[in-house]
Amino acid sequence: MMDRYVIAGASGLIGRALTESLQRDGATVVRLVRRPTESPDEVQWLANFEPLDPSILAGSKAVINLCGASIGRLPWTPAYATELRRSRLRPTRVLADALRALGKEAPAFVSSSAVGFYGDQPGATLDERGAPGDTYLARLCAQWEAAALLAGPDARVALLRTAPLVHADGVLKPLLTLTKLGVSGPLGGGHQVMPWISLDDEVRAIRHIIDEGLTGPVNLTGPTLATSNDLGRALAQRLRRPYLLPVPKWGLRTALGRRAADSLLLADAAVQPTRLVESGFEFEHPTVADAVAAAVPARG
Repeated sequence: MMDRYVIAGASGLIGRALTESLQRDGATVVRLVRRPTESPDEVQWLANFEPLDPSILAGSKAVINLCGASIGRLPWTPAYATELRRSRLRPTRVLADALRALGKEAPAFVSSSAVGFYGDQPGATLDERGAPGDTYLARLCAQWEAAALLAGPDARVALLRTAPLVHADGVLKPLLTLTKLGVSGPLGGGHQVMPWISLDDEVRAIRHIIDEGLTGPVNLTGPTLATSNDLGRALAQRLRRPYLLPVPKWGLRTALGRRAADSLLLADAAVQPTRLVESGFEFEHPTVADAVAAAVPARG
């Protein structure tokens, strides 16, 4: 019998890649969508604040929650900051309510969070036992995880603390343009430790978490620490462009707003994928240079 998965947020970067990976292996994927359905594998939800019928989730191997407006859309205006929060908390609560109704028969709940949970903690080595930080994104992640845990005491909940994706549609998106133009350089000094992960390893890690039955927080980040400069230089070398022009902290905060700049580009967090490694997961892209090479064609 084929495994069945339910994915909320299947239209996003991670959701599309995960759906394709599961389907290649013969799994059935049911996608929760907010628009009217267009195919038999879709179910419309979040219409008119109605609850989700628990029977839609019943019998699945896992329910995977990848909902959330992109944190890469800048600047975070007050209106967009509200959307960042609403687009994460409401879908997570609706899924948690439906799973709680299934009790001990509920499938595993694999719900998104982010390494932004740890905020800015320079000098600290952070595994899944680390305390939350105090940036805007850290506070949002804490609320997001709390919403997932409303699935109840019988639920098997894994919290995906995902690092920025080294991908052309991920953390590299704003950097690619600057690098190609030859105007990239250190951001806010560039010495801050920046968690990262490749899209391939993100998808493989989610599947590993489900297959191994991991619960609680799991850091989805590459195993080798890298600074912002390491990422920027790897990209510049890949494209054969210079990496010279620094952007000071005040410039980033002026251009992006303090909340976004401090949460995304200036936070220093040496996050380790301790639980993944201890559970036997092996990375295809163990360094940030490997991840950049996988994501960006070399320039001749």
